[in-house]
Amino acid sequence: MKTLSIGIAGLGTVAQGVLALVAANRALIEQRSGVSVNVVRVASRRVKPEVDLCGADFSTDVMDLLADSRVDVIVELIGGETLAKELIVGALEQGKAVVTANKAVIALHGNELSRQRLRFEAAVAGAIPIIQALQHGLVANQFSALSGIINGTCNYMLSAMENEGVDFDAILARAQALGYAEADPTFDVDGIDAAHKLTILMALAFDTDFEFDKVYVEGIRALTPIDISYAAELGYRIKHLGILRSSPDGIEARVHPTLVPHSELMAHVNGVLNAVQVVSDAAGKTLFSGPGAGGAATASAVVADIVETALNPQQPIADRNSSAAMTVRPIEDISSAYYLRIPTRDEPGVFAEVTQILSSHNINIDAVIQKDSHPQGGSVDIVILTEDTQEAQMNKALSQLEALATVTGPVMRIRVAPQD
Repeated sequence: MKTLSIGIAGLGTVAQGVLALVAANRALIEQRSGVSVNVVRVASRRVKPEVDLCGADFSTDVMDLLADSRVDVIVELIGGETLAKELIVGALEQGKAVVTANKAVIALHGNELSRQRLRFEAAVAGAIPIIQALQHGLVANQFSALSGIINGTCNYMLSAMENEGVDFDAILARAQALGYAEADPTFDVDGIDAAHKLTILMALAFDTDFEFDKVYVEGIRALTPIDISYAAELGYRIKHLGILRSSPDGIEARVHPTLVPHSELMAHVNGVLNAVQVVSDAAGKTLFSGPGAGGAATASAVVADIVETALNPQQPIADRNSSAAMTVRPIEDISSAYYLRIPTRDEPGVFAEVTQILSSHNINIDAVIQKDSHPQGGSVDIVILTEDTQEAQMNKALSQLEALATVTGPVMRIRVAPQD
């Protein structure tokens, strides 16, 4: 039986989940892995006397974990970037292993950290063992594409907007009341959290550097129940996806609202669930789905990493071949089909103007919806689904469309999921 002494930084929802899971399933973990996990120190800024620390010592300075010679593995669960990174670097310099759920630190600083004794399964998609799958279960495969719902807050909000017809502001307030969204929801609803996670998946799946600044990011603030309804008429659901695709020209790395066909399993992943679909040469198309957040779900991934640290103490989670790094393509070079909602005056000849501009940019139309006058403003929505078009061409067309006197507001543009 291997004995592993751990120190936990933080005492929030995930840290409490780790403590509870170790206490409840200690015998099961030992039976399955041959590893005995002992919590010897917990450090957090605030004392929480109601939490069972499993007999561990407690302090209010997380740096005490570095000074405690008993600690073999530091479990970083404080979040944020500055202090968390300082703790991680300090631990690695001392030869201690680190397990973290901190996607921001890994996405932004992974190039300097990832070749060391650092594991971060819990940083992406909660309980879903997607990093284990990429690194071990699918190790014999060449990956061509990966896409996923990797932010539970956005998925909950879009599911509720679809089911209830409520607008963004109303459903955000509810998500905050339920604890699904933070008081400052920027990281979630503007796509930054998902982009952090996609950066990690890109580095692991395609042996690239961690290049967060090259991921294209859009959030969900502009989406309306009207768009969700129109998408349904066309046979789609709107999901906030992270998308990776490789080609001879490089990697597509983008996070944005996406039309997903009703026929795809991804379209039916609702609420706070996450899902990641991987396309590879031998295994084909595989879909991983499960809880993407929450104390118990994320704790499951954290404890799995702790045990793996004991079983494979010298093996880093990622060992990238920098000579094989691929270029990340700018969004302007990427081709996609598009959903366009164009608010126009209710006048003859408007549709002809719209189609003429699209045609002049070699943009072909796949489907059209044209409704009666909008009850709030007397305008008419022209909804168009295009065939695949390069983003740069679409941008030029949208500029011309929005300059028309008959177009009464910004054009809503949503990309369609690629068919991999």
